[in-house]
Amino acid sequence: MPCIPLNTVKEIELAQGVHARVVHTGNISVAHVTLDAGSVVPEHAHHHGQVVNVIDGEMELTVNGTPNLLTRGTSYILPPMVPHSARAITDVYVIDIFHPIREDFRAMAEGQAPSRPYDRK
Repeated sequence: MPCIPLNTVKEIELAQGVHARVVHTGNISVAHVTLDAGSVVPEHAHHHGQVVNVIDGEMELTVNGTPNLLTRGTSYILPPMVPHSARAITDVYVIDIFHPIREDFRAMAEGQAPSRPYDRK
């Protein structure tokens, strides 16, 4: 497997103040996501399973209407099609793991899809 310096991976903007660099394999996508304090990812759902891993900072992850405080060193498992949203309390660094791969994120990095998908309703 190749070594991939993250600074060589194109950064995509998921929402205002929310940026990601995503590495894909044949089966999973690993998204290194930064959220500026106060930024919001509106409620959404997707067919991917997701594991949210907070590396640094604090965020509120609302799942099915229930808020959960996630802090450094915590993870949250999201099954497919579960409505969720996020709000950064501080600057946050998260590593999100998705299965299957996020083809939409790949298309964004390749310039084949518009940026800021979570800004749209």
